[in-house]
Amino acid sequence: MMRKQGCLLLLFILIAAPLNAQVNDSLKKEQAISEPVRKTNYRGYELSGKVTDAEDGQPIPFAPVFFKNGTNGTTTDADGNFLIQTERLPDDSLKIQVIGYDVKTVRVDRNNRKAVYNIQLTRSATYLEEVVIKPGEDPAITLMREVIRRKPQNNPDKLDNYRYEAYNKIQIDLLNFKRKTLERLPVPYLKQLGFVFDNMDTTSYYKPYLPLYLTEALSDYYYQKEPKKNKEFIKATQLKVLSNKNMMNSVSQYLGRIYLAINPYDNYVPFFDKEFVSPAGNTALTFYKYKIIDTVKQDGYNIITLHFTPQRKGENCFEGTLKIVDSVYAIQYIAADMPSGTQVNWVKKSSFYKEYTPLGDSLWFCTKENITAELELSDEVVRTLGFIVRKTTSYKDIVANKDSISNIVNSKEFKRDVVVADSATTTGEDFWSANRHEELSVQEKGIYQMYDSLEKNRAFKNLKTLAKILSTGGYKFGPIELGPYWNAYSYNQVEGNRFQFSMGTTPKLFKDIYLNGYVAYGVGDNRFKYNASAFVLFDRTPRRYFNFSYTRDIDYTVNYYDKVAINNIISVGIRKKGVPPKFIFADDVRFELYNESVTGFSQLLTFYRKIYDPYDPLPSSAIFRDASGAPSSTVTASEVNLKIRFAYKEKFLNGNYYRFSLGSKYPIVDMRLALGLKNVFGSDYDYQRLTMTISDNWRIPPFGQLYVNLFGGKYFGTLPYPLLEQHPGNEFYYYNKYSFNMMTQYEFISDMFAGANLEHSLGGGFFKYIPLIKKLRFRQFWTAKGVIGTLSDANKAYNFDKGFTFRSLDGKPYVEVGTGIENILKVFRVDFVWRLTPQSLPNEAANRNFGIFGSMKLSF
Repeated sequence: MMRKQGCLLLLFILIAAPLNAQVNDSLKKEQAISEPVRKTNYRGYELSGKVTDAEDGQPIPFAPVFFKNGTNGTTTDADGNFLIQTERLPDDSLKIQVIGYDVKTVRVDRNNRKAVYNIQLTRSATYLEEVVIKPGEDPAITLMREVIRRKPQNNPDKLDNYRYEAYNKIQIDLLNFKRKTLERLPVPYLKQLGFVFDNMDTTSYYKPYLPLYLTEALSDYYYQKEPKKNKEFIKATQLKVLSNKNMMNSVSQYLGRIYLAINPYDNYVPFFDKEFVSPAGNTALTFYKYKIIDTVKQDGYNIITLHFTPQRKGENCFEGTLKIVDSVYAIQYIAADMPSGTQVNWVKKSSFYKEYTPLGDSLWFCTKENITAELELSDEVVRTLGFIVRKTTSYKDIVANKDSISNIVNSKEFKRDVVVADSATTTGEDFWSANRHEELSVQEKGIYQMYDSLEKNRAFKNLKTLAKILSTGGYKFGPIELGPYWNAYSYNQVEGNRFQFSMGTTPKLFKDIYLNGYVAYGVGDNRFKYNASAFVLFDRTPRRYFNFSYTRDIDYTVNYYDKVAINNIISVGIRKKGVPPKFIFADDVRFELYNESVTGFSQLLTFYRKIYDPYDPLPSSAIFRDASGAPSSTVTASEVNLKIRFAYKEKFLNGNYYRFSLGSKYPIVDMRLALGLKNVFGSDYDYQRLTMTISDNWRIPPFGQLYVNLFGGKYFGTLPYPLLEQHPGNEFYYYNKYSFNMMTQYEFISDMFAGANLEHSLGGGFFKYIPLIKKLRFRQFWTAKGVIGTLSDANKAYNFDKGFTFRSLDGKPYVEVGTGIENILKVFRVDFVWRLTPQSLPNEAANRNFGIFGSMKLSF
């Protein structure tokens, strides 16, 4: 499953503005009203107004308003308002065509460049023939039951194969951010950037917004049903906001159709990391209410319009309109809004629509879709500042059920699902003018012009540099980078005040080689620490690299069962009372060789020599004996290990050298084999180790999401405790998803073990049914973690009764369970955790069996 980081990234890839519908022809004139509109710097024609129902005066949302010749136009918003900007008038009339209403044309006054129109539509008298309904059932339910039954025939994904060209356009706008606000901010150079407000849209009936960002992507998409495969070839992208070429190429793969698609024929629709029940899903009749609104004849087809709403508030359902092709029972159009009160963070409003066109005699295929989201930082703190994110996709050159399509999908020449052309990010405006599915609007062109101006502006360049320093922590000058700055100072109980200087190279020195290191000094232990590493990237896709590192520093490493070993410095955490810190000083030399295949398999071969020197209260190395029988001054181990990992269709964002995983929708398997090499570089131990983990995130709509991690391992040999399995404990009151929170570090050690880690996120759970409480948008979850471990008699004799209370589980389970509340003020989480077995020892505090933990969690 795509993880939430991935989902946070993909949030900024959504947009909208609804459209489409057609009926009969009937002409009427409408007088243009010369009312003043809000002033803008745009000097072309601005035609704005409102479309309403002539009978009751209600606004008509999503109504297409086009010039009569069909070359330019827009659709009304949710309140029936519209705005068209054009440098010249392509026709002398506007045409408004909505299902259920007579077609209307409005004469345009060429002498009035800022005209406002009040357009009233008359309801159509054209209806379908009589429909026979069985007694006792709502006709809308009867209709939807047939739509659901016919999904296997009407869902385009049920075709043997198909292909098309897709054009994606993404725009991000800043809401209610005024020039005065910019100038008042205490940041140098900002006043010099006031020209960006020349592109401000203040005539929008929605809200005044400043267009900030625009990207386009053109791709060829291929789909095969059996076995299910798809391929997408990204032919061109425009991402002027990104200057890092590797990041541009990485982001480009996520701008195509594969990662930005909604299919209403699916049972559940992925929406902001949630699973919404589709109004045409198999269980839709349990979650939705339907009402037939209109029946008309359109382009030779009988079209039935329904309105759908959730049966219960707070559930992940949409509200909106479905248009169904009678007798075929295919979807011709769907427009869906996320209802207010839905438990999605940071999203004030969101909607999507899809238009379908007949392909052949019976199949209806999507030719245009649009998604929109209004994002806000907070409901209370910053009510006026937000973003509108829009994504529009159109499809053409649709071909289905051809052998040539399957040949491309199964071709061994294209090993990746998404192939980005080498020239994708370098195409010029001539290419886009010839290949865009639709011309850019005046404001969209203004975004590109604005960025061209910003890239030449010294003030913007300085701000861009400042933003990079704040976000990455490093400062680059030529081939050298200093930082990250957040490592410059820290504090811990052993070193006291710690000062660190870090430095690395940039691609200006070596494109595929990264050299970096640091020097640190602890005032408390009066000791220097340092690190040096060299990373050589042979290939980026599939990935192959070599890494060398030498580190002489305190080892904060904790080996979690579903995470790479990380530095566990939680300086902001509150340490549990009576639990002293435990550190080991390490001298570590290692060599790594990594190889990856496109199938999802990767291999990491590592050789390292590591010297362990424990700090008090951990037992000193002197409790162990060397080959001559004398007390050891340190514990030294040399090891070669092989990590084999399988992560099918795992997604990444690539930087200059390293990459960031966005996860996979499939289980991830990690197996490690290790061999200890005695008498190699001073090593004292000969041993073998085998460990394995399997992790996955299961979406189980409508019951939320279940995280599962299974792990186990076996050590062969008599070893000191630093080389055995130390089950990861948590010594802070900050909750850790990947550790045992009621266990302390080094409390239990094992040489054979197996366990599981479960976390079930229920969403609103029972909170969404409690009045007043449901407005707080609290979310419910439960957790369960357990491990069974044993320690051989030889390892017990070698490590126990040496001045530290190591314990073995002796084949009995360690179990802790928990529940709590998350999404408190959208950010905070509280866990209540109970340790069920084993109970605390007589000399331990009773609170070892129950704990309350806090943490922060960002999610939609």
